[in-house]
Amino acid sequence: MQVQQIVKKLNLTVIGGNDGIDNEITGGYTSDLLSDVMGNVGDGNVWITLQTHKNVMAIASLRDISAVILVKGLKPDADMLEKANEEGIPVLGTEMETFEVTGKLFGFLQK
Repeated sequence: MQVQQIVKKLNLTVIGGNDGIDNEITGGYTSDLLSDVMGNVGDGNVWITLQTHKNVMAIASLRDISAVILVKGLKPDADMLEKANEEGIPVLGTEMETFEVTGKLFGFLQK
């Protein structure tokens, strides 16, 4: 599945990193603890978080994350958005709570 497919299925907003919209997704990971993500996220995963600062993009780039989903209507800081555009890693937004978007993404990826 590609990032653009989950954008449509989950009705997400593409906030930045549009060049990566065709990235392949291998799974998902939900966490707000950066060290947890750094040690456990898989390459090609979509990361669901409420963190909105540039360190998110540093980890996303280092770990080859396909996209980052920001929950609860949160918006990325300007430096996070700049890094997303530089790296071509989509930052996606939703009004959904973390639990809800995680469950929906899990369901789509299991099909």
